[in-house]
Amino acid sequence: MKYYECDCKVYDGIRNESYIFAFYMISFIMKMKFLSVLCILIITISCKKNQEQSDVDINISADSLEVKQKDVSKIKYTDYILDSRAENAIIHWESYKKLEDVVSSVKKADLSFFYKNNKEVKELLVNLKQNIPLEVNSPSILSRISALETKLLKLESLANLSTTSKAELLANIQDFLVAFSNLNLQMNKKIENDNIIIEKP
Repeated sequence: MKYYECDCKVYDGIRNESYIFAFYMISFIMKMKFLSVLCILIITISCKKNQEQSDVDINISADSLEVKQKDVSKIKYTDYILDSRAENAIIHWESYKKLEDVVSSVKKADLSFFYKNNKEVKELLVNLKQNIPLEVNSPSILSRISALETKLLKLESLANLSTTSKAELLANIQDFLVAFSNLNLQMNKKIENDNIIIEKP
């Protein structure tokens, strides 16, 4: 009888240990699940922050490469405009008016005219030379148009290249604006010289 009672106690002890072991195992598994979920959550948040930071870096980089109106307005050059007599002389020169519109857009950092628009760019340059009014048709003005053509084509080329730096693009915008300004100056001089009355002695 005593042996039997002792055997029951041993059995109860083993059973209690089994329960304790099972409790610890369940507790351990629950902790591991919680830790796994916590790790996944931390990794997800960390990746999202890295992605957001990467997006911000890309946006900042894109903004720093983009030419803006304030950048163009800082370009230093003498901006000659046509005087009233020169304006009257070229009043019907449509190609020049189109060129003026392009220059006005460039001053606002709008280079859309140059983007994948080679046909229209070349057409403008051809018409500019072919339809030049008689009053401003002189070798010096044709020379200025040729210089402007070179700068315009170079700006078009650089505007379409993804490898063009902001500084390089701004330098070529300056060259283009200077060439246009010099054309205006030359036309003013031509009209002024033509209107000088030579007094006879």
